Amino acid sequence: MTLEFGEILETPRKALRLKLRETARRGRRLLAAIGYWLEKRRSRRRLSELTDAELRDIGLTRAQAAAETSKSWFWF
Repeated sequence: MTLEFGEILETPRKALRLKLRETARRGRRLLAAIGYWLEKRRSRRRLSELTDAELRDIGLTRAQAAAETSKSWFWF
């Protein structure tokens, strides 16, 4: 959402402040979502690197670990 210079001059300060806050709020939500996706990706990558003994220690089989690591890192 961009405003032209003339629109900024015509927009009351309060309305402009509200638009800026909403834009900042959306930006923070987007950054949080990206961080969440990247952490899931890192976790799944680490899971794929575990040995069979380490998987057994956490109660997973190699098949369960493979099923988890094959999931899309971006959406879930």
